[in-house]
Amino acid sequence: MPSAAPIVDIFIPCFVDQLYPHTALNMVKVLEAVGCQVHYNPAQTCCGQPAYNAGYKAESRDIAAKFLTDFGAPAGAPRYVVSPSASCVGMVRNAYSHLFAGTPEAPRCGAVQQRTYELTEFLVDVLGITAIPQAQLAGRYTYHDSCSALRECGIRAAPRQLLDGVAGLERLEMAETTTCCGFGGTFAVKFESISVAMAQQKVEHALATGADYLVSTDVSCLMHLEAYIRREKLAIKTLHIADVLASGW
Repeated sequence: MPSAAPIVDIFIPCFVDQLYPHTALNMVKVLEAVGCQVHYNPAQTCCGQPAYNAGYKAESRDIAAKFLTDFGAPAGAPRYVVSPSASCVGMVRNAYSHLFAGTPEAPRCGAVQQRTYELTEFLVDVLGITAIPQAQLAGRYTYHDSCSALRECGIRAAPRQLLDGVAGLERLEMAETTTCCGFGGTFAVKFESISVAMAQQKVEHALATGADYLVSTDVSCLMHLEAYIRREKLAIKTLHIADVLASGW
């Protein structure tokens, strides 16, 4: 842990804000429990990923420029930008480099990128925290490596370390855990049948472990998988890792 209380500006993605606000509140609960000073800028909107993935580069650059303004650090103590979404963090770290390459905004972009983290990597890699002592959840879980977390952000060990530290929770690795769940934003709309088949495969692998919970860092993946699970009335529950870490206390 840093000697002084880390100052964290939270970024709440669109999916979380509109559909899973409890996940945002649980992230704040966890961050405050480990000693962070948490700040929320109500002017924040989107990271620009939907527009970027749909090919609207100019529009996504405008949104991204607003993100840089919203999360520009004032002079003083170092500040971190932390989000409960590896997908949005991957957008900031990777796509922003292309959007602002060769522009006057490039230095400001680089400064924000260096301070932006997904929740689990911030806890483990920055703060050195590998368990939330208060966390308790009875049952067995299997973990889904989202494409954004694994491939864009290089996150694999941190979520498992934190989940393995939850009292009463047992990990059961599923087959093909690194295979895409089939969401992919607009991919799920443009290629519905393929997307649903990929969700089915992912859920079947999770069910084969006998796990009670399917956990991930990305609510977009979990929303997609939860829809399939609910439609088929299957006996497994999706949980964002922030919700797990905030359980039992």
